Amino acid sequence: MPDPIPLDKLRWSCDVESLPFDSTADLEPILGVIGQSSAVEALRFGLECNAPGQNIFVRGLTGTGRMTLIGRLLEELKPVCEIKKDHCYVHNFSDVDHPRLLSLPIGKARAFRRRMQAFAEFIRDGLVEVLKSEAVDARRKSVERREKARIDAVTVPFEKALREASLALVTLQQGPVTQTTIFPVINNKTLPPEELEAMHVDGGIDETEYQDLKAKIELHRESLDDCTEKIRAIRQECAAAIQTLVEETVRMVVGEFLVGITKEFPAAESYLKEVVDDVVDNRLQAAEEFDPKLVYGVNILIEHTDDGHCPIVIENTPTPGNLLGCVERDWGAAGPILSDYRMIRAGSLLRADGGYLILDARDLIEEPGAWKALVRTLRSSQVEITPANTGWPMAQASLKPEPIPVSVRVILLGDSATYYLLDDADPDFSHLFKVLADFDDSIPHEPDGVLLYAGVLTRIIREEGLPHMHRSAVAAIAEHGARIAESQHRLTTRFARVADIAREAAYLCKKRAATVVQGEDIREAVRRTKSRADLPSRRFQDLLRAGTILIQTQGKVIGQINGLAIMSAGPLTYGFPARITASIGAGNAGIINIEGRADLSGSIHTKGFHILGGLLRHLLQADHPLAFSASLTFEQSYGGIDGDSASCAEICCLLSAMTGVADIEVADEGGTRDGEAGCGGPGERHAHGARVVTADRTVLSDVTQQKSVVADGQSRQVQRAAGREVLGRAGIDGDRVVGVGIGARGG
Repeated sequence: MPDPIPLDKLRWSCDVESLPFDSTADLEPILGVIGQSSAVEALRFGLECNAPGQNIFVRGLTGTGRMTLIGRLLEELKPVCEIKKDHCYVHNFSDVDHPRLLSLPIGKARAFRRRMQAFAEFIRDGLVEVLKSEAVDARRKSVERREKARIDAVTVPFEKALREASLALVTLQQGPVTQTTIFPVINNKTLPPEELEAMHVDGGIDETEYQDLKAKIELHRESLDDCTEKIRAIRQECAAAIQTLVEETVRMVVGEFLVGITKEFPAAESYLKEVVDDVVDNRLQAAEEFDPKLVYGVNILIEHTDDGHCPIVIENTPTPGNLLGCVERDWGAAGPILSDYRMIRAGSLLRADGGYLILDARDLIEEPGAWKALVRTLRSSQVEITPANTGWPMAQASLKPEPIPVSVRVILLGDSATYYLLDDADPDFSHLFKVLADFDDSIPHEPDGVLLYAGVLTRIIREEGLPHMHRSAVAAIAEHGARIAESQHRLTTRFARVADIAREAAYLCKKRAATVVQGEDIREAVRRTKSRADLPSRRFQDLLRAGTILIQTQGKVIGQINGLAIMSAGPLTYGFPARITASIGAGNAGIINIEGRADLSGSIHTKGFHILGGLLRHLLQADHPLAFSASLTFEQSYGGIDGDSASCAEICCLLSAMTGVADIEVADEGGTRDGEAGCGGPGERHAHGARVVTADRTVLSDVTQQKSVVADGQSRQVQRAAGREVLGRAGIDGDRVVGVGIGARGG
């Protein structure tokens, strides 16, 4: 008969009297993260090293203090960041669809925008006054006088020759066209060709005089064409001279206005030269009005202050637009308005330039296109802002702003599954995230684990104004931490869960008008937490009591065994019994996994089932093929089953069906050779309705581990106090069926 498990081995208990304090009021708070020395060293290296690709992946479960540690390390290290720059976009005069980037020294962007606003106001209001000034007007009139003198030098001799030939120059206006022609002069009267012809017909002039006038007109017409060409050339030269005068004046005035801006902002020198050229070439003779503030404005994308601090940006919604930035779109009365440099907005990568960007890895990969955008940025050290693909039916030209050089250190927070997923799927991941900071989910409780817990609780109490905890409460919460860690030797570092229990215990303490949280408050908070999530467990117990789910607890049945499964329901995991049955007969199908045939078996359970075949072959050592058909199933199970903790239960059930023997004892997972492996979730397997009974019918109140095996018909028992293993018996001892652990999820 196996000896019962001693009660002091069922779970780890913290010795309250050994704690060297009376309450947390006697302790100093621990500000850092405890038990993560390797992660701290990795983070310190990643934050301080400026080598390429030293971005950091912080791996660990949520609630282990990853964000707290990063924040406190950054505050402690105060790393020296690279020289930051202010980035602006301005109008690109040569290609309006590619706005121009201006990178200015730190803190200079706003001053540059003010100076350019003043310049735009000068172009709008002051430039016209300059062109109307007396100095410019005098120079214009001087050019016009020279023009008139040159024209007179051409026209005066020609007009004198015309007068001597009784002819005159006449200017005719035909619509918008002005034409100069030669008319005859008779009796001091200039006659058009029609009147001359009519006078000739009427006999007002004889034929000889008529022909003589026509000959003179034809003779001087060639000279007129020559004079007209000369006058046109003179006027063009004059117009060009006036235009040159205006341009030189504007260039000089605008240049003098911008020379101070150029000296103050040398990085914008080439842009300011283009501004001068644009004013002279495109704005003096503009056919339509323009707003200088729009053309010569400055869109500040990001500006910094010279405070010596590195930017630290936490992006909680890492969409491509939030990471890279975006180009906004707008609608007007006539439809979509074309985007320009003023509609470009910065993203978190640019806001973190010269500093650190903290992202959640799972959120990042769940956003379409976000991971690729981040990788491209880190690989090229440039941010390329592109308009969002809105799918609008009315397409319009898209902006493509100049890329922005950035130097940013990215810190990704994620779990192991996300880390391995990225490492396997993207070859760039290992080159871009070379620093891995691994957070352990538990710490040893000896020698100082409980004291570290007390220091963390003290910090939470002081930060949130909670009532202090008696040392019995600290001990109780440490015991709960061991239960979360599923170990008798370690405490969980998922302090988010621990802090939630502490807060609820503080609530209960205040509710009973006490000033110090006691151990019973902690235990009551744990009970309340479980009770809020145990509706599935209670319903399952109702089904057991009503006989809807059949579990036989008395007698002996060949080929049948009761197992204990684990079900997860939010923060609560609980155990429930399940009946496993085996049937065998003649045939050659071998062992049939009914759950597998029904697509209800998970990959781990399927693997464990196939291991049974190897174990059976090892046990039988037959010289001929095994000719039998056997089936195994979990009765009244309508959901998926996974885990290999059922291996021993299944092999015992199968051996019972094969041999006709009901008394077979074994515990935990089976392998293809001798020995058994531990299975998980011992406490959960009994704590919510699944009774685990020892050989002397003692109901175990809190199971850690018990292994029972039968060798040569004699029962022997192996006990170990480890939190990740569970006892079990296959078969009947007296009138009690003792369950064997199975790994069932969602069944």
